[in-house]
Amino acid sequence: MLNVENKVVIITGASSGIGEATAKLLAKNGAKVVLGARRIDSHSERLRQRLETIAKEIHADGGIAEYQALDVTQRRSGKNPMSLTSYRTLGRSEQSK
Repeated sequence: MLNVENKVVIITGASSGIGEATAKLLAKNGAKVVLGARRIDSHSERLRQRLETIAKEIHADGGIAEYQALDVTQRRSGKNPMSLTSYRTLGRSEQSK
């Protein structure tokens, strides 16, 4: 169905709903997924735990997943830190090519 095997895909809004479902579907089809959400810091422990749970579920199903904070409303100079982290651990994302 999907030709995503071994591709790194960054999913924004991955903590619930369409983002979560998309991440699981892509991982099931062989993509390496990076789960992103706006805030996963000490003030939002619940959200961090949610992303961690989703990543564990993907791993349990044989997929590859990581999670990290990502706020697409914040512009940063240079490379996106999330893209750099995913590159170091999972490989290049399609956007970074």
